[in-house]
Amino acid sequence: MDKKIIAPSLLAADFANLQRDIEMVNHSEADWHHIDIMDGVFVPNISFGMPVLKAIAAHATKTLDVHLMIVDPDRYIKTFADLGANNLTVHYEACPHLHRTLQAIKDEGMAAGVALNPHTNINVLEDVISDIDLVCIMSVNPGFGGQSFIENTYEKIKALKELIQRKSAHTLIEVDGGVTSKNAKDLIDAGADVLVAGSFIFRSKDPEQTIHELKKMVG
Repeated sequence: MDKKIIAPSLLAADFANLQRDIEMVNHSEADWHHIDIMDGVFVPNISFGMPVLKAIAAHATKTLDVHLMIVDPDRYIKTFADLGANNLTVHYEACPHLHRTLQAIKDEGMAAGVALNPHTNINVLEDVISDIDLVCIMSVNPGFGGQSFIENTYEKIKALKELIQRKSAHTLIEVDGGVTSKNAKDLIDAGADVLVAGSFIFRSKDPEQTIHELKKMVG
């Protein structure tokens, strides 16, 4: 994949002006809207629920990249498809029957993603990598925005890239957490295809310009 994807994380948007920020992403050079769903159980925080995702979908004109940080995600696969999710990412750590979960996501017409927490080795995906459309490597501990980037992420990206190539898979590598202009190019060089950026974009003076600069940087 030549085109690299920038996915602003709406978790860092201004919730009191969410439509404004969604439309900013629509008009920008960003490729996807990244949406974190947290349940306060799998991670120590609660974020968007179904009604908010429905409202986002009503205004978004770009791919909805939905990241579930919840227990028992299988219960809600069809619900998120009905709400307009294009990509649905579940956590490896929350799925005892991952292969079945991936097939259920695809059966609902969505791209199937798997997220890995910082402590989880990529070798757990050895047997299912060809069934995965997107692997989201967490470069911070999931649950909160604005955390510091974990440097070991580069090694995980390289190892995952090697696995994808060895298995002749077509899986995209997404990096989520602590992405800024300081590490974006290095992440792409390591093998990443999709960069999720939240605080760095939405807390900048000119978010649309920040997105432009990131896109220019990653090519």
